[in-house]
Amino acid sequence: MIRTEELLLNVGPQHPSTHGVFRIVVKLDGEVITEATPVMGYLHRGTEKLAESLNYTQIIPYTDRMDYVSAMTNNYVLVHAVEKMMNIEVPERAEFLRLIVMELQRVASHLVWWGTYLLDIGAMSPFLYAFRDREIIIDLFNEISGARLTYNYMRVGGVKWDAPSGWIDKVRDFIPYMRKRMDEYDRLVSGNEIFLARIKGVGQYDADTAIAYGLSGANLRCTGVDWDLRKTEPYSLYDRFEFDVPLGQKGDCYDRYLIRLQEIHESLRILEQAVAQFPSGGDTMGKVPRVIRPPAGEVYARIESPRGEIGCYIISKGKAEPYRLKFRRPSFVNLQILPKLLVGETMTNLITILGGVDIVVGEVDC
Repeated sequence: MIRTEELLLNVGPQHPSTHGVFRIVVKLDGEVITEATPVMGYLHRGTEKLAESLNYTQIIPYTDRMDYVSAMTNNYVLVHAVEKMMNIEVPERAEFLRLIVMELQRVASHLVWWGTYLLDIGAMSPFLYAFRDREIIIDLFNEISGARLTYNYMRVGGVKWDAPSGWIDKVRDFIPYMRKRMDEYDRLVSGNEIFLARIKGVGQYDADTAIAYGLSGANLRCTGVDWDLRKTEPYSLYDRFEFDVPLGQKGDCYDRYLIRLQEIHESLRILEQAVAQFPSGGDTMGKVPRVIRPPAGEVYARIESPRGEIGCYIISKGKAEPYRLKFRRPSFVNLQILPKLLVGETMTNLITILGGVDIVVGEVDC
């Protein structure tokens, strides 16, 4: 009989497959994980506490730096919460611009995930293709906001400024281009037998477990739970557009993979309708007081980010700064299930499972 000693191993915090400064302490019996403990906080910047000494417009750049792969949706959840408190009406043109940049951001975010996930499990080419196509979206964001990663584009009551001339046409041209690329992605990866052997049946859980852990996004929908806030609690202009919510059945890494690729198709479908209906004129800012002072009270606003439900809870005392601000970050919540999924798995599957959860450490730590 072969006897092995228990081994304590640190994965991260400086490790490419942890997708940021994130650490997992694992106990191993040979190659099998017997215990896994996530250790976070290496990127903590105190965003929620800092917000208490900032006015609402000053907080927007801080939201960029939470989920820095999906900064536009972070911008939106904050301004949406303030608008909800103050009953501010956002002009239609501004809301169209918001929705378009958020869906472009969803595509860009899923491309980052797709490329890095395939890189994690041994495929180099998809990473290069994904970043090639994401660069087109980044260029579009650079034109409309003046930045490539942290945009600071949303404002309470609208957007920072209007789209430049010809920008909507460029978005329209991007849609058929990206659809062709998605077909190539499928042919390249989705049916590859080595890839399927690595992810099918790995990291599996059921709908009851997903709900018990508070999972959202693809991590919830992979179990067959039909929950997407764009459909279940429509915000912005989502109730005007036709799109489907991709669902899985088995709740494994493969279902989560397919859902995110299908979500790119649905985002392109929404974008196609949005550019077709884009108003020819109109304001990009509503009637907002010079100093934003929401009335005393509380509000919680939530939206569907690429990683799941992101929420913003604000307590106001009627001042220009929030009394208390709290973000519900999907990366942080989705990470809770990781120790349960890793026990009994091998070290190679640790990377597969962690990558499939799709975390951004800036949002885990906030």
